[in-house]
Amino acid sequence: MKALDLFDKLNTNLGPLGKHSELSEGYFTFPKLEGEIAPRMKFKGKEVLTWSLNNYLGLANHPDIRKADAEAAAKWGAAYPMGARMMSGQTDLHEQLERELAEFVGKESAYLLNYGYQGIMSVIDSLLDRKDVVVYDSECHACIIDALRMHLGKRYVFPHNDIDNCEKQLERATKLAQEQGGGILVITEGVFGMTGDQGKLAEIVKLKEKFDFRLLVDDAHGFGTMGQTGAGTAEEQGVQEEVDLYFSTFAKSMASIGAFIAGDAKVIHYLKYNMRSQIFAKSLPMLLVEGALKRLDMLRTQPELKDNLWKIVNALKNGLIEKGFSIGKSNSPVTPVVLNGTVGEAATMSKDLRENYNIFCSVVIYPVVPKGMIILRLIPTAVHTLEDVAETIAAFEAVKEKLTSGYYKTTELAISFGE
Repeated sequence: MKALDLFDKLNTNLGPLGKHSELSEGYFTFPKLEGEIAPRMKFKGKEVLTWSLNNYLGLANHPDIRKADAEAAAKWGAAYPMGARMMSGQTDLHEQLERELAEFVGKESAYLLNYGYQGIMSVIDSLLDRKDVVVYDSECHACIIDALRMHLGKRYVFPHNDIDNCEKQLERATKLAQEQGGGILVITEGVFGMTGDQGKLAEIVKLKEKFDFRLLVDDAHGFGTMGQTGAGTAEEQGVQEEVDLYFSTFAKSMASIGAFIAGDAKVIHYLKYNMRSQIFAKSLPMLLVEGALKRLDMLRTQPELKDNLWKIVNALKNGLIEKGFSIGKSNSPVTPVVLNGTVGEAATMSKDLRENYNIFCSVVIYPVVPKGMIILRLIPTAVHTLEDVAETIAAFEAVKEKLTSGYYKTTELAISFGE
């Protein structure tokens, strides 16, 4: 019997997102924003007020950052250093950045990662063997879920931020770990990027009084935005010391590429020698390392960046709530506007926002959220203005009225997208 051509299935099953690609690509998926990174950019030839960039502190186009990046590129080029860190890619500046990151987040040691997604997968893979048990929040990011798919041992999931259920899963995990001679790792996030609510770190830490486990926190959206100094969500909740491993990426507040993991020196030393994604990958280029040092310095020495961010966050959230919008349980800069409607209505409402109100934001639909729910996800930044906030809220009021009246059910695009 002849084997099937592996690629045949790709023509008939494009996946939950790919199946809409003919209708959505270039507009809803893979849209092209043009011009300088800023609150107002160009989309399809017209200016739009954009709320979809994770440029929390406005560093992406800050003149001091542009200058530092340009000087580093001129000095080092894009190649230096060549080779993996372990072989030929180690430099004093890599080590300096790691020391400064560790100090900033209150940990003994830190290690640089080339990418956030790849990096945390490698951290989790390196920590666990088949005897170990994982307990994790159901809404953890895809990078964590992918890492756990590689885990050969048992994993238990608790409903999002449900601490009572987390405790039940820890009871199950403890029993199994004792039987197998393994350990327990609890994984959650500092700020959940879709809903904007903080992980209940303080309550999870309190469970250490009853259970033996280590806690890994992915704080991609909290680093630089949360806590008195910007050191993250654990600082915000007063449990920085009790978080065993702290992870964040440079792709958000730092507006760059790269990531880091921080914790006890002996643990970071182990990871440095066992994370395959770093051992077998080229070292983070020097221009990105120098750029990260400059960005971290600005986080530490210019608190007005975070202050400006929160001025916009508070104005946006308070304004939306005053107009009767639901923003869920968000208690971070991430601002989800929760509405009711079909996938088709979401598509046409989003198009109306872009074409007629010049507002560009991310629209989140089924299967990411339950059927009947629409989330318009807004990312405030330090470089937005109060005028931007007022313009956006006015636009949202208009489209909400249209949605409620059934206006979006009558459009051709809604029929095309279906359910």
